[in-house]
Amino acid sequence: MALLLLLLRVVNHFPVFFLSVLLLSFAIISQSADDCVYTMYIRTGKIIKGGTDSIISLRLYTMYGKFIDIPNLEAWGGLMGPGHDYYERGNLDIFSGRGSCLGAPVCAMNLTSDGTGAGHGWYCNYVEVTTTGAHIPCSQQLFTVEQWLALDTSPYKLTAIRNYCPDVVASDNVDVITVNEE
Repeated sequence: MALLLLLLRVVNHFPVFFLSVLLLSFAIISQSADDCVYTMYIRTGKIIKGGTDSIISLRLYTMYGKFIDIPNLEAWGGLMGPGHDYYERGNLDIFSGRGSCLGAPVCAMNLTSDGTGAGHGWYCNYVEVTTTGAHIPCSQQLFTVEQWLALDTSPYKLTAIRNYCPDVVASDNVDVITVNEE
């Protein structure tokens, strides 16, 4: 009798359990299908004191103003291995991670340093971005930076914005990432 009651209880709850598993699986599959892979190659200049220990963030835009925000490149997708010192003089650092697909190629960027650490200034040569996803053509964009991100060296800014978008729409939507000041 107790076994029959237990069996009835399991059978009565089976549809709820099955439905929950089905919905969870669908949510996971749906999320994965909309993700793209973003890979960035970032070259630090060979100039004296060109490296930094600051946190570097990157926002990538399409011509329609859609963007993906990466608040800390190293934590998000640093590929150089444990113990690697990112953004040091002459380095070519590689980052890769998943994010929402933007629906169009990346054509503008906002590269920002938080200005922390000893020797906060950083000289960036370039940022190269490759984007791909399931059933989406691969796209690549090279952003030539050749600029200090520093407060004590010209242009006295912690941000570099590069906009190679063919339309004015993106120009109106590419803005500076604000740095939290403590």
